[in-house]
Amino acid sequence: MISTAIRLARVGSRSELAAALLMALGYPCVLAGALMPNIWLFAGASAVTYAADRYLHHKGSYLVDRLAKVRAGLPIRFLVRQLLLILLLARENLAEQPIFYAAVACFLLFYALQAPQGALTTLIRLRRTMPVVTRNVDLHALRIADAPPKALLNRSGEKMLHLDIPAVAGLLWAAATGRTLVGFIGIGITLGLGLLYVLLLVPYLRRRRLVPSAPAVMKAVSNWLREYQPTVVLYFSGSDASAYQVNMWLDTMEQVDGRPLIVMRERTLVPKLAATDVPIICVPGGTHMMNLDLSSARVTLYAANTGKNIHMLRVPTMKHVFIGHGDSDKLASVNPFSKVYDEVWTAGRAGRDRYALADVGVRDEDIAEVGRPQLAPIKSWTGAPKNPIPTILYAPTWEGWDANPGNTSLLLAGENIVRALLTAENPVRVIYKPHPFTGLVNKKAKAVDERIQKMIAEAAAARAAEPRWTGEATAARAGQETARAELTRIEARLAVLESPFRKGGDESEESRVALADPERLAETRRLRAEWNDAYWRSFGWWEHKVVTGSRPQLYDCFNEADGMVSDISSVVSDFIASGKPYAVTDSAELGAEEFKRQNTAVRAAIVLTNSAAELGQLLDAVADPAADTLADARQDLRRYLLGPDEPASIDRFNAALRTLAAKAEARNAGLAQRLAEQPTAPEIDREAEDSLEPEERTPAAR
Repeated sequence: MISTAIRLARVGSRSELAAALLMALGYPCVLAGALMPNIWLFAGASAVTYAADRYLHHKGSYLVDRLAKVRAGLPIRFLVRQLLLILLLARENLAEQPIFYAAVACFLLFYALQAPQGALTTLIRLRRTMPVVTRNVDLHALRIADAPPKALLNRSGEKMLHLDIPAVAGLLWAAATGRTLVGFIGIGITLGLGLLYVLLLVPYLRRRRLVPSAPAVMKAVSNWLREYQPTVVLYFSGSDASAYQVNMWLDTMEQVDGRPLIVMRERTLVPKLAATDVPIICVPGGTHMMNLDLSSARVTLYAANTGKNIHMLRVPTMKHVFIGHGDSDKLASVNPFSKVYDEVWTAGRAGRDRYALADVGVRDEDIAEVGRPQLAPIKSWTGAPKNPIPTILYAPTWEGWDANPGNTSLLLAGENIVRALLTAENPVRVIYKPHPFTGLVNKKAKAVDERIQKMIAEAAAARAAEPRWTGEATAARAGQETARAELTRIEARLAVLESPFRKGGDESEESRVALADPERLAETRRLRAEWNDAYWRSFGWWEHKVVTGSRPQLYDCFNEADGMVSDISSVVSDFIASGKPYAVTDSAELGAEEFKRQNTAVRAAIVLTNSAAELGQLLDAVADPAADTLADARQDLRRYLLGPDEPASIDRFNAALRTLAAKAEARNAGLAQRLAEQPTAPEIDREAEDSLEPEERTPAAR
């Protein structure tokens, strides 16, 4: 019932729901306190609404946005409370007293101060916003000033409104005790603080406190590009939740031949990128993007099919390649939009055959098989469980934009899969890692995800109470405590390394100082590896676990697991690199043979129905190599999907880059030669004159 209420109220937790209910009940109580009149009811209810409002804003609750949409936003709620306070004063027979007129004047003046305060903060933000956001790009020539104190601009409207508290408290005290001096003091404090806030903002409008103009910034970026001369560009545009799609290519970009550059379009994605020494330029504006000087680039790689790709595709001096963000049998892997690129790079032969079968206009000669360089960290299976009991990873994909039940096993099979794993005759450990987009389109998928997480938490608690596992826990306690201490130490150090900017700085200031530090990057990578090792040691090999967030990464979960259950997505194709047994759910109930026929990655999988009755086959294959009848099929499928083991994928990737760059160079050289051979305008005129009869020529030509 509470879960249903949380979903209906569009809040994220029980505490948010409680705050929403308190706020919803608080305002009627404020009204009742004003009408009765009852000063203490009014004061108590007002305090509740202040606190609930503050909590919901601090949590970034969706409910706050919804209230603003229906004209019940924060300023309106504050105004209603202040008007009700005026009503309370009138009901307390203070309407003819100076304190009443002072209260009315106070709130009028207070709201008059809102306009310049709001205008100043908005103007400062606008004048502090550069047309680009950069990382590892030297912009020292721009002399970008430090950002204003975060306390002035962060949630500035909310802070300004809360300055009415001294006046409200003073007026309530005056009404309750008859000591109007306290009311006047509260009014003075509120107006004084409001005026002070406005005055504190004014100095940050000075030119030296702002960032340079857009033309100056773009000129500095162009100068840097001419000096750096990038040759390979990774271009990306996407939603706030899609940062993982570019993050998966960062290691590869660091290893490519040439001078790499990452070009992005959404400034909100830049802070979500992992640490890298590859230069990054985020250009949100289409006009600025199209004026970016990328004449030295010969190959641009695209990780997603988005509308903003057109701003880069228009550049003819480079070759354009779709590399995607995963290899799978989803329809997205054969998107007809792919034919706009010069080439499409797939991991192995399977990708090429997919396009041939789909017949969407991508020619076979425009496809190159380059492997999946990012799969290098995945460890191959040894043929036996890593721990005394097997670990099974359940990594379902999300529901997709069309919310088709066949897209994900979560909706129809997820709970059956997890229940079967948790109650298996021979115990296994379950690691559950849901897709970050889960619930984005279909809220039922999010509800199932929450129920699965609850099931795993309850099973973990029950296992911890069993005698067999309590003995294991006692023996492992010292090591786990050491690992948790390591995690705390590593996380503290990583927080420093991954946030090298001054606290309170804005994106313009960070663009000025965000230059790659090889030593910091090396330490960051080392600490991430240590964190991953400590994470898995921090709890028992028998403990069920839900893994969300950016760490540990999916491939880390692959290396910890002995088998996996998933859906049709790139997760399956990537897991095949490990050679471990896996199962895929036929949620659309096509039947095993038809399911395998339609989906290449399923050919070496154990096919599950929505009942998950076939899970025993996976558990047998994981526990006993003799029962693993699909081992050879997995090896064949691995080569078909991902290409040969030799040469290494990064070598094939770089070879394809060099080949395509050479084609771009040849095209540009051919164009330059053709332009050079074109006759100039005067030459054309002379040729035309020579073709005329003598009497038809101009006097100058005669």
